[in-house]
This record gives sequence, structure tokens and C-alpha cells, in this order.
Amino acid sequence: MEAAAAPGPGPGPGRARPGPPQPQPQRRELFRGQRKESEGSLDCPNLEFGYGDADGHGAELSELYSYTEEPEFGTNRRCFEEDFRTQVRGRRWLELDGAQQKAYVMHLLDGLEVVNRDKRLKVARAILYLAQGVFGDCDNEGDVLRWSRHNSFLLYQLGTFTAFLELLHMEIDNSQACSSALRKPAISLADSTELRVLLSVMYLMVENIRVEQESDLPEWKTCRETFRMELGFPVRPEEPFALLLFTMVTKFCSGHAPHFPMKKVLLLLWKVLLFTLGGFEALQAMKVRKREELGLPPLPEDSIQVMRSMRAASPPTYCIELVEQQQQKRGHRSRRPLMKQDSLDIYNERDPFKNDEAGIDEEEGDEVDGGIEGELDLMERDAIVPAMPAQRAPIERVSFPKGLPWAPKVRQKDIEHFLEASRNKFIGFTLGQDTETLIGLPRPIHESVKTLKQHKYISISDVQIKNEEELEKCPMSLGEEEVQETPCEILYRAMLYNLPQYMIALLKILLAAAPTSKAKTDSINILADVLPEEMPITVLQSMKLGIDVNRHKEIIVKSISALLLLLLKHLKLNHIYQFEYVSQHLVFANCIPLILKFFNQNIMSYITAKNSISVLDYPHCTVHDLPELTAESLEAGDNNQFCWRNLFSCINLLRILNKLTKWKHSRTMMLVVFKSAPILKRALKVKQAMMQLYVLKLLKIQTKYLGRQWRKSNMKTMSAIYQKVRHRMNDDWAYGNDIDARPWDFQAEECTLRANIEAFNSRRYDKPQDSEFAPVDNCLQSVLGQRLELPEDFHCSYELWLEREVFSQPIRWEELLHYQ
Repeated sequence: MEAAAAPGPGPGPGRARPGPPQPQPQRRELFRGQRKESEGSLDCPNLEFGYGDADGHGAELSELYSYTEEPEFGTNRRCFEEDFRTQVRGRRWLELDGAQQKAYVMHLLDGLEVVNRDKRLKVARAILYLAQGVFGDCDNEGDVLRWSRHNSFLLYQLGTFTAFLELLHMEIDNSQACSSALRKPAISLADSTELRVLLSVMYLMVENIRVEQESDLPEWKTCRETFRMELGFPVRPEEPFALLLFTMVTKFCSGHAPHFPMKKVLLLLWKVLLFTLGGFEALQAMKVRKREELGLPPLPEDSIQVMRSMRAASPPTYCIELVEQQQQKRGHRSRRPLMKQDSLDIYNERDPFKNDEAGIDEEEGDEVDGGIEGELDLMERDAIVPAMPAQRAPIERVSFPKGLPWAPKVRQKDIEHFLEASRNKFIGFTLGQDTETLIGLPRPIHESVKTLKQHKYISISDVQIKNEEELEKCPMSLGEEEVQETPCEILYRAMLYNLPQYMIALLKILLAAAPTSKAKTDSINILADVLPEEMPITVLQSMKLGIDVNRHKEIIVKSISALLLLLLKHLKLNHIYQFEYVSQHLVFANCIPLILKFFNQNIMSYITAKNSISVLDYPHCTVHDLPELTAESLEAGDNNQFCWRNLFSCINLLRILNKLTKWKHSRTMMLVVFKSAPILKRALKVKQAMMQLYVLKLLKIQTKYLGRQWRKSNMKTMSAIYQKVRHRMNDDWAYGNDIDARPWDFQAEECTLRANIEAFNSRRYDKPQDSEFAPVDNCLQSVLGQRLELPEDFHCSYELWLEREVFSQPIRWEELLHYQ
């Protein structure tokens, strides 16, 4: 596809001036190699993708299992039926009444108490079969899912989750299994059998109870709230269940437990956070409620609804441009219209952030930006490109009046900067942070300030930062802060001291699962819970395992991206400095280049990948006879227009990148330094409005640093940013004349932020007993009357201490006279 690129700006007819510095031939080849086009970009239709907390219920359950685990469904069924026949003769599970079902589950729970490990595993498999929906007695997939939900509620009511939590603790601390796995040259499914059974039961219970349905019984709704409270507010606050799963992740990455089934751990961790903290709609409701409590005006719009109503821009390459590209392949170079330069060269020489790869960026501009058209010509473009039939139900769209989709916002800082510049110009002095006094300023400035104040937006973060500053200044007069005990607060407090290790471990696994990563000897092995004991010997088995491995990696990327985004959004709402602490450690662990590396691939191929075998997906494989698999059926995959989990992962990673870089100039410069613009522009090929929005946001924040030449060559991208991204009044993003575009000490910005975070963590979570602000007891009798907790070893050596420190030391009474 290299020949399809538009010609770069070189000397030729009408180009008297020398072009910008050209890269070395090796570097040019490297950049050309990075710009592989998607083969299907010409006929990319609108992707009818409904972004939400998770995929459909059946899809989320099916992703728990690898295709290599398919034989274990039969093993679970045998373990259940062998025991069930001895307890209930001549009847099926579906025929028992509620009391009989409870009695049998209690019998199984008693079996978990046995010492014999093999017997305990058989009982755990029987319980897993119940949680999987007793598929041997069901006729169709709907019945399996229905009985899986019914049995999950029944198991929870009888204390199964607590029993399995104790077993999970035992397996995590099982040093014999860890040492055995460390000695093996290759780890397979067999090394994690017990852990996989336990985690599968817990995941099925969490997911089935978490999902709400209209037909839920009242007692099920009560169970759901009780379970949420149990997971979010544990008996011992320092040990929430999510913390145990984070500990498993770090133990796996450190190499001490390479047999841990990471996919199941990460899926369970994501769903536990989703269940206890709340999804995106719950988060929006919490945000509205918190703004009311703080006395802030309501949000200008519901961001979820606005994004659902947006339409995607046209994809980059079309039939007309294809003809031009074919002509270029034959050696015909298309001539560009002449552009008047004026003082452009002088400006570029003075621009400290001018992109030295301008020639390549111009090629990228023609190649990628050619199709980021406005919504006005969307219908003509769609007429050229025949749309594929959508496989999912069309999404409801909210009708908005014509115009820009977002209400503009203005920060208090923006008003202050505007007035400072105006006062310097018209009066000659400033009044600091005073935004009310307008004496001496012309009438148009009054109108401008009035307009700015109409769109002024005060965020919850601004209020939290201001409160934190006041608490730091006046710790005595303001007293102790009242901290509301929320699941998010409890989780952050528990994670605080090991949080850097948790973030590094998650990013290590994400790096190993990224499709652009090369296999290295020192990288961690994330395939322990997908590789079979006996490696494939036929081509068909190899193809099946290859699909399974790719699917396994995609699910890991999906779970990590979702849980990181969820954690960042909830921590930002809970307290801005909690969010900044996690963000800073993600940045220090190279999260920004990692995400850019993830997107430096053929993104259309990734989103339309068909790494699934529908006949082997749960619950289909449990109630249907498996057809004979052929190479053709494996290559065909499913009939879906796109892969839901991959598009979901891409959007999540873009949202994380936005959260890390928003209002952080030093991190925005990292995007520029890592040359993210061409990588992000290629992602605009995906014709999905939400994904395009977050790509355009990332391009907008770095536009001022890319130089005038880049902006001139990418005007259609600039137009798309104007149409789709929220406007910030007085934000000079399109011209680069802002003061923020000048060089400054980036390190100082991060250091100041780090100092504020450490002060917050120290004030709220480090509470030493001998603080200088602690009250002092000056009464001798009360001090002597206090009971001191002495260590146990002191009681044992008390007589020895008396002999050594008291009786053997002579008393020098005369020394008392010297002190008087």
C-alpha cells in the first residue's frame, strides 16, 4: 500500500523554496511502513456500535472460557451427575422444588470442607455446573442462561461466595503449586485447574447477580444490594475483594505465580469494580447528585446522550481518490495548487515545536485526512459507498437542534487571563484575580466578560482543589475533614501504598497482550490459561489454537482498558488528587507510549477481526452437537460487521489517553514527541462517532505544537475538530498563539502536582500518633495512670530487664543535687 500514499512536498514546478528538512531514507521507509492502509477502508460502513458498560450478557459469559476449556464442560457435568444420583434418585435438578434445591446445595457446601484435594475439586466442579446453568437438562441457550441466573442467586443466598473466597485464599497461598509451576519449562491449563474452577464460579455469580432484568424477583433485588454492599463494604475495610485480585495480578507479574489464570482474574476484577463502584450511567447520576450537594449549577448536557446522537464523519479513502492513487502508481504525480508563503518560513524557523518530519506529515495529510469530511456531504459520500447490512439492532438517536453538539465551557482561569490581557492593554496594570471590576475597560470588553461568565463552568475538581488548599493553610481552625465512606474511598485507601505496583503490573500485561508487541524472552507469559497440555499436531488444531490465543489476548485488553477507565473516572469524582495519583503513576509507567504503540497498527483490521468460533462459544456449545470444524469454517469466523470487544477496547484506551493528557501540557508534549498525530489520524478511518470524537480531542490538544505547516496541510481534520469537539472560549488551539505554546519547564509542572498529591495523601491517610498538632497531657497522675501496651517478649524477659537495667545499676543520689 506504500504506493498509495500521496506525493510528499519536494522541489518541483511551482516550488521555488526549499521544503522542510527531509528525514533520512531509513526513517522515511520506517514511517512509510507504519502507514499500512486498511484493505477494507474503501467500503467501511457506519458501525452501529452501542457503547456501554459491557457487551450482551451471553457474550460476557462466553468470554470467560477459552476454546481449549471446552472439554471441561463435560467433566463438570459428570462430577455433578455422579453426586446428584446418590442424593436424589430418579429426578432432575429442574424438577426439584426450592427447599430440595437448597438442601442439595448445602450438601455440596459441606463437601468443600473435606481435606482431600481431589474430592474438594469434584464438589467445586459440581457447583460450577450449577452456576453454568445445568445445561444437560436444558433444550436451548435461553434456558441455560435463565437457569444460570437462578442458580447463581441460590448459591449466593446459601453462602457459596464466602466459601469459595476462603478456598481462593488457600490456592493463592499454595506454595507447592507455585514452586511446581516455576520448575516447569511450559505452563498449561492443567497447572491452574483449581484456580480456574474457583474463579469461574465467582465470576458467574458476580456477573449474573450484577445484571438487572425486569423479570427479577423482589428477593433477587434484595440479594443484589446485599452482595454489592458485601463486596464494596467488607467486614475488614483494609481487605476489599478487589484488593485480593489486584494482589494476584502483581504476584503473577513478579514471576512468583506464573500459573495464575490472568484472563479470569482480570475479567472478575473488572466486573467487581463495575458492580461495586457503578457503571457509566450510575457515574453520571452520582456526578449530578454531587454537583447539587456542592451547590454547583447543573451540567449543560448529558454527555452520554450527546455522543449517542453524533454521527460519524466519512472514512478517509474513497473511489475518486483511489483512481488518483492508481494514477500515482503509474508514475503520474498530481500537482498541488500553489500556496502563498509570505512570512511562513520565518515563522517556522522561530517555532520551537515545529515538526521536523513535516514532509511526512504532509503525506499523511493527503492520505488520512482526505476523507474527514463535514457532515454536510455525508449523504453524497454514503451514496458512493454501499453500506454493509448491520448485524446489531439500530441504536436510538436523540434529535438535537442544528448546530454544534456541545455547549461551550469557560474556566475561571480563562476569564482571569482575558481580563489580565485587557487591563494591560487599556489601563496598564492588573487587578490579580478580580473578575468583577471592569472600570476603565471599553464596552466591548464588558460584553465579552458577560458572555464568558454566561458559559462559566465550575467542575467538582475545582471545588475539591480549593478545599484542599484551605485545609493545608488552616489545619487547626478548619479541623478534620469529614470523609464519606464510599466503595471508591475504601478501595483507594486499601490500594494506596501498593498502587504503583498495581498500575505497573496492569500495563505489563497490557503490553504483552497488545497485537503490536513482539515476543521477547523477558516478557511475561499470559497464555498459561489457554495453552493445552498437548500441543496441536494437525493444521486444523493449530488454526483453532491460533484463533483462541488471539481471542484470549483481545479479552485481556478489553478487561484492562475497561477497569482502568472505570477506576480513573470514579476516583476523579471521589477526589481529584486520588485520580491524579493513579494518573501520574500510569504516566511514569509509560502508559502514553504504550497506548500509542497499540494504535500503531492496521486499526480497521483489528476492529473487524474475526477471532471467534461461534459454535464453540458458551452457551451454544453446551446444548448443540458440535459440527465438524474445517479450515474454511474457521477462516470465515462469524457474520458480525465488527468485533464488539475490540472496538470497545479502542474507545476505552482513547478515553484513558484523554484523561491522562487533559490540561497537562507536559503530557501533551509527550504526544507530540512520540509523533502521535499520524497514528491518531489513521484511527479516524473507523467510521464510529464516539471513537472519532476521542481521536479528534487528542489531535486538538496538540495542534498548537505541531506547527503552522501541519495545520495548513490538515485543514479537514481541523474542520472535523471544530464540528465535533467542545469549544473552549479563548482557547487558541487552532493558531498556536497561546502563551501555553511557548517552551517552559515541563518537569516543574509534574513536580508541583506530585507535591500536592503527597500532601493530600499525607494529610488524609497518614495520621501519626505523635503529631505536633496532637493535644498534650500535662497532668502527672493521668500520664502515670495510662496503660501501656507492652510487647509479648517483654513479659517473658521482664525479670532479666529488671536485673540488668535496675538492680545492677548503682543509684547515685548526689547527681540529683546537680539538677537543682
